[in-house]
Amino acid sequence: MTDAPSEPAAATAGSTPRGSFAPLRERVFAVLWAATVLGNIGTFMRDVASAWMVTELSASPAAVALVQAAATLPVFLLAIPAGVLSDILDRRRFLIGTQAFLALVSLALLVLAKSGTLSVAALVLLTFMGGIGAALMGPTWQSIVPELVPRAELKNAVALNSLGVNIARSIGPAAGGLLLASFGAALTYGVDLLSYVFVIAALLWWRRPPTADAALQEDFLGAFRAGIRFTRASRELHVVLLRAAVFFLFASSIWALLPLVTRQMLGGSAGFYGVLLGAVGAGAIAGAVAMPRIRARLDADGLVLLASLITAGVMAALFLTPPKWLAGLLLLVLGFGWIVALTTLNAVAQSIMPNWVRGRGLAVYLTVFNGALAAGSLGWGLVAQQTGVPLALLIAAAGLVIAAAVFHRIKLPAGDADLQPSHHWPEPFLAAPVANDRGPVMVQVEYHVRKQDRTAFWQAVQRLSVERRRDGAYAWGIGEDASDPERLIEWFLVESWVEHLRQHERVSRADADLQGETARYHIGPERPLVRHYLAVDSVAAAGPA
Repeated sequence: MTDAPSEPAAATAGSTPRGSFAPLRERVFAVLWAATVLGNIGTFMRDVASAWMVTELSASPAAVALVQAAATLPVFLLAIPAGVLSDILDRRRFLIGTQAFLALVSLALLVLAKSGTLSVAALVLLTFMGGIGAALMGPTWQSIVPELVPRAELKNAVALNSLGVNIARSIGPAAGGLLLASFGAALTYGVDLLSYVFVIAALLWWRRPPTADAALQEDFLGAFRAGIRFTRASRELHVVLLRAAVFFLFASSIWALLPLVTRQMLGGSAGFYGVLLGAVGAGAIAGAVAMPRIRARLDADGLVLLASLITAGVMAALFLTPPKWLAGLLLLVLGFGWIVALTTLNAVAQSIMPNWVRGRGLAVYLTVFNGALAAGSLGWGLVAQQTGVPLALLIAAAGLVIAAAVFHRIKLPAGDADLQPSHHWPEPFLAAPVANDRGPVMVQVEYHVRKQDRTAFWQAVQRLSVERRRDGAYAWGIGEDASDPERLIEWFLVESWVEHLRQHERVSRADADLQGETARYHIGPERPLVRHYLAVDSVAAAGPA
């Protein structure tokens, strides 16, 4: 399960926020939120049971880490296709199907545990299948929230989703550990299976209003290519992905090795392992509550640095094999640092993405996030196998401190641009209707720029080129008229006519400001002249009959 973006039906221009818990007054949001909390509790219980069962089936650190990697690797592999699907399929039906698939995974675990035939190979395979379900569900679940609450309540709704996840994190692992210790893995998996019944029932109860088919609806491959183009062109997103990858690559060591820390270093049971994970959830809740005050003192870069130092400090303290009560307090602190990093990086990622590509952009972020966790889990498992668990933790802690200091210099974007659609591009003039799939399309914008303004114009139009590529262009350039050096042609290529029409819908208010900054160097009596050129095939070359 997860959290939030589209345009809520209940949104009104004059609506104002009513408080942090105001979204719960929306009945559909409240029901789905409660169902999500129950579903996440079940998922955390299942994960605790699987993580602990593998330590009973194998003493190898690599086997333990492999189960952790199997849970996150599918999100790394499938998050981007899932983000595309979240934009082109009926989200309610897609979520119901995904929940049913996850219920079957838990049913298989229940049967194998009950029959005593559960093996490491089966655990890895079924954990991987559960990861597939999570990968498909994540971007879609995040994308439905604006449909459930007024626009003014969107931030509060996203915050409540994060709170719900951490409530589940504080309850699920502890409850799962106690059930596992008292009644065994089969019952623990059975309770997880029951949680899916509540989630599916809530989704069936929700009557999502039908959405009219948009004239510019994207197909899967087109939407996939558009998402990749945006990701390649967005330099701000590149910074967020780099900072996230560095943090989670080192911080993943604590998650990969915690079952072994509990069993081998602290001498704890399955119940104590659940208590430790519950402490992480409780610390995350405390961190979420404290975030507004911390954010008032630190910017995003300071918050990530703080989270890195807290996480590294906890790992270094666990290296000393503290008593159990102190280990619990340390995991509480870890949860605090973890939620600071998670919410900061996620918030920055969301703030730099326009709505049209938000699902796909978040999917790319999830790909990097889970890829770093998966790679880190495998890597730190192998390190622990060679050096021992305590030394692996210390190496990871030292690496995290060094990386935090080095990458702190690469500043996260402010994320304060207005990304709402501007709708300021006029409709193209057409001599005759153009088929949507006709292409490629060349768009030319003609500027007349004084010689003394060329350098300033060049700097502005270079920034504009990034926007063109983000919104759909696959090639861009500037040409100079050989007979008139003051006449410059900006050109860009789009794969089809319908993709260019989508560009009209994607241009944001921030982009409009950037285009205005470029156009102010144009000295013509009219604004820059725009022309559209269509590729000519044999049919088009023949002309009208």
